[in-house]
Amino acid sequence: MYIKVRVITDAPKEVIQKNEDGIIEMYIREPAERNLANKKVLEIIRNMYPHQAVRMIKGHHSPSKMILVGTESD
Repeated sequence: MYIKVRVITDAPKEVIQKNEDGIIEMYIREPAERNLANKKVLEIIRNMYPHQAVRMIKGHHSPSKMILVGTESD
């Protein structure tokens, strides 16, 4: 399963919401440096989908990201 995520870093509080386009918007406290924001995004997705493999396949240096949950054959 593919999940589209839009990340807003340095937010005053963490908020996760799904917009009308089906994109998950994440407001996170971590800065977009030293891979801190990406690590937090993956941590949140892993908590949403326990027992599933989660990896970022697109958007490592962008606010818009594509996350793969499970395997490609799922």
